[in-house]
Amino acid sequence: MKLFYAKTSPFVRKVLVVAHELGLFERLELLAAAAHPINRDATIRTQNPLAQVPTLILDDGTMLADSRVICEYLDHVGQGGVFPAPGPARWAALTAQSTGDGLLDAALLCVYETRVRQESERSPAWVAGQREKIVDALAQIEAAAPGLGERIDIATITYGCALGYLDLRLPDLGWRERAPAAASWYARFGERPSMQATRPE
Repeated sequence: MKLFYAKTSPFVRKVLVVAHELGLFERLELLAAAAHPINRDATIRTQNPLAQVPTLILDDGTMLADSRVICEYLDHVGQGGVFPAPGPARWAALTAQSTGDGLLDAALLCVYETRVRQESERSPAWVAGQREKIVDALAQIEAAAPGLGERIDIATITYGCALGYLDLRLPDLGWRERAPAAASWYARFGERPSMQATRPE
């Protein structure tokens, strides 16, 4: 399988962590890509009309896009338990994944606004609104953190990648002071081999 990826993409990191946890990482051929909201990577675009990472190309040429779809596919291939079976635990895990992904979407929009747009085009109100979403999502992760324990599923993987991305791109947010229980959990979770192997530079 071929995976279009970027080292700093938190959504790519989700896929790679899942692959490591399921023992599938060695089956992935990583194809470096330069996904960008304006200067779209033509190489990805030939496979995925949105030209986004992660994009997975299966052995038969089938294209899968979006980290949620790719992670669930890898879970199917690996016959793993990253996604709980249908029932209350699954809906809770998928909702948690959505919260973590929403935090990441807001963080990426902050990054794009301050790094991609010209200074004259930037909106402080837009950035403030996205940061408010991040803080609210962080509060939900903080509330969940005492019950996460040693769980390894799509919820905890998404939370871990989200918190790691805040370290990488929004260190001024001071998320650990806002969410001490989440910080304590992440200190342990971040030591997992899958997390260490996928840490962005």
